[in-house]
Amino acid sequence: MELTGKIIAEFNERGGISSRTGNEWKAKSYVLEVPGEFPRKMVFDVFGVDRLQAFNIQVGEQLTVFFDIDAHEYNGRWFNDVRAFRIDRGQTAPTAATEAGEAPAANPEAAPATQAAASAPQVDAATTIPFEAPSATDDLPF
Repeated sequence: MELTGKIIAEFNERGGISSRTGNEWKAKSYVLEVPGEFPRKMVFDVFGVDRLQAFNIQVGEQLTVFFDIDAHEYNGRWFNDVRAFRIDRGQTAPTAATEAGEAPAANPEAAPATQAAASAPQVDAATTIPFEAPSATDDLPF
């Protein structure tokens, strides 16, 4: 799975010694805010010293986070575990042409998709899904 958004918070690094293997481990949690009309937030972990150093995530960065979701049980309660395994920064460094104000070269393969999207009919959700007032026999609690 993947989500793209902005890193809005980071938590302190955690670490310890594995009771099973005896090896040292480190992990750090971050909060990713996904933009939209109603922005959503997700907390995810980066596990391992090598990944923490390679990803080098900073607050304020715009990232695409690739993650796995798993759950585990502890004392009769279940907890979700969201772990990042790859990070894409998505923003490339500006080239000399874009810094000089020149337009980037057009991609001829992308043109048909752009034209198709432009010619697609626009649908207004209010006209396609009519609102029906609740009736007196409606027993739904919401």
